[in-house]
This record gives sequence, structure tokens and C-alpha cells, in this order.
Amino acid sequence: MTYTILIYETATEFNARTDDRRKDAYWGAYRAYHKALTDAGVVVGGHALQPPQAATTIRQHDGKRQVQDGPYAEAKEQLGGYFVIDVPDLDTALDWAARCPASSTGAVEVRPNLSM
Repeated sequence: MTYTILIYETATEFNARTDDRRKDAYWGAYRAYHKALTDAGVVVGGHALQPPQAATTIRQHDGKRQVQDGPYAEAKEQLGGYFVIDVPDLDTALDWAARCPASSTGAVEVRPNLSM
């Protein structure tokens, strides 16, 4: 079964991506995590996302499009990226999510994917 690991990060973690003093550690942790997923043969895909301020949110009301710059909601943690993994069960997906670097600084959500 496939699961999506949704990575929620704080502003501090988003800033670590480009901070000269912290970016090597930040990206090194994610490279190691991706390598572990790849070596285990469970990774299907995934991407890091641009920071929340790069988002554009759209809604339709009464047939009219409303566009808002920025994320859907202001929150302490914002979606920073995701991995899709193929594992036997939720417990295994949770084990992989617990290894994600964001599990100690932000939040990591696991959702089963629907088959279409």
C-alpha cells in the first residue's frame, strides 16, 4: 500500500534551507533520510516545496475565482514537502515517518493514498 508522508516545518526550518550556517546540516539530514528510503526500496517519489510565501491559493465562489497570495492558512507549521512510500502497512509507514528529520522539529503526517 502507498502512503504519503507530509512534512510540516516551522519558519525556522524553512530558513535553515538557505542559511549558510545551517543549510548543510538541514539538507544532509534529508539526503540521509532519502537514501535510507531508497536503500530500503520503499520510496515511490517526493519533493521539497518552496516556502509558504511562494504559494497561491484559489477558491471558487459563485462561479468567480478568488486568488490569494500565500498559503491557505497561517499556521505555526506549513507543508514543506512530501514523500510517497510503498510499504505493507500503517505501522511500517509510521516507523518511516518517525525517522523523518521534521519529526523532531515540526510535524509529520502519514496518509494512506487512494487507489484510482
